Amino acid sequence: MSDKDYLKDISEIKNLMNKSSRFISLSGLSGILAGIYALIGAAVTYYLVNSYSYGVLTLDGWIFRTVMLVLFLVAFFSVITGIFLTTRKAKKNNEKIWDTSSRRLIFNFLIPLVAGGLYILIILAQGKYGQTGGLMLIFYGLALVSASKYSIGKIKYLGFIEIVLGLIATLYPGYGFYLWVIGFGVMHIIYGSIMHFKYDTK
Repeated sequence: MSDKDYLKDISEIKNLMNKSSRFISLSGLSGILAGIYALIGAAVTYYLVNSYSYGVLTLDGWIFRTVMLVLFLVAFFSVITGIFLTTRKAKKNNEKIWDTSSRRLIFNFLIPLVAGGLYILIILAQGKYGQTGGLMLIFYGLALVSASKYSIGKIKYLGFIEIVLGLIATLYPGYGFYLWVIGFGVMHIIYGSIMHFKYDTK
């Protein structure tokens, strides 16, 4: 057997190990749609706040409750879309949707996300909401980095970008909304497109 054959065998073994330890059925299209949902939600929020609240968001107003509902719907539809498209991709590739790697991915993703969500709810209850957008980006970025070792597509780099955007947003709260739009909207569309054309179309 030649050195070339040995290298080929080693490469195949490495690919099998990666497949067994990483969840590879994540859909890039779901990232694109999540970004679109975020942009729609941001547009609705911008319209409501500027049309009915004179650009000021207060915790005890109906505008704030509506904005929270919009954020929930963005997250809800993003999750449902992600589950549907990822499940469809897994079935198409004859892969398991629920195995050790997917459980590890979800577990490591949820720890920082849930902790961050609870922290944000606590500071909102205290009337401190100026840095909410930045904190969402930071904890979401941490969740992506935490889960990245159990997935493909280098999602940790998206996580790093979200963290940096979040830190900038906390430093300049007045730009938090726009940085939120960039992080959850634009970056999801860009990253989802890269994932789609690199992995989904093969």
